[in-house]
Amino acid sequence: MASCTIEEVASSCNAVRFLQIYVYKRRDVTAQIVKRAEKAGFKAIVLTVDVPKLGRREADIKNKMVSPQLRNFEGLFSTEVIPSEGSGVEAFASSTFDASLNWKDIEWLRSITKLPILVKGILTGEDALKAIEAGVDGIVVSNHGARQLDYSPATITVLEEIVHVVGGRVPVLLDGGVRRGTDVFKALALGAKAVLIGRPVVYGLAAKGEDGVRKVIEMLKNELELTMALSGCPTIDNITRNHVRTESYRLKSML
Repeated sequence: MASCTIEEVASSCNAVRFLQIYVYKRRDVTAQIVKRAEKAGFKAIVLTVDVPKLGRREADIKNKMVSPQLRNFEGLFSTEVIPSEGSGVEAFASSTFDASLNWKDIEWLRSITKLPILVKGILTGEDALKAIEAGVDGIVVSNHGARQLDYSPATITVLEEIVHVVGGRVPVLLDGGVRRGTDVFKALALGAKAVLIGRPVVYGLAAKGEDGVRKVIEMLKNELELTMALSGCPTIDNITRNHVRTESYRLKSML
């Protein structure tokens, strides 16, 4: 869904790269994109599982948002979907996303790639357990930036439940709500192995381009290091559950 191709991203840096994908009605398109990522040296596939249908994004509907040029689909199918009203992104998703996506599709995805597979969009212990049973290599706790379903929980509030259910069998990452280094610290304390950031990077890019993105990452890094220092944690491994106080944790300690 990017405005740059997989190959352009691969040639731009030497960082570890994951490919985030959706499953399309045309499975051959998904398969081709996955194989291109594998060939380009990407290290994992992140399958987004919380978008069988696009959520009601009212700002996009009001603004009649136009879908950007999606470069990865050139030569595969047209991405120019012009709705009579409402969001062009929603119209594109409705016409291309496979709403029948289910747990068995993990096995299909496994059959077309040798890369590790993470699932993004898990918010409950029950779904985390199903993901483990389906054979995933990692779980991303995410509510899709709270854009998919009204009243979905903040990811930080369900992280510990999911970490407990997973029990160290696969890495658990946190996505969403990370705005400061203290948010990274809390996620690590509650059991996440890493965090994903989206909007802060976009805000930095919009404000000052590449330098803005670099500044955002530096700010998060510096804030995390300061939080660690003031919490008596010289290394990441020193960050423990005892560094975070939650209501349930406080009540448990009182009983």
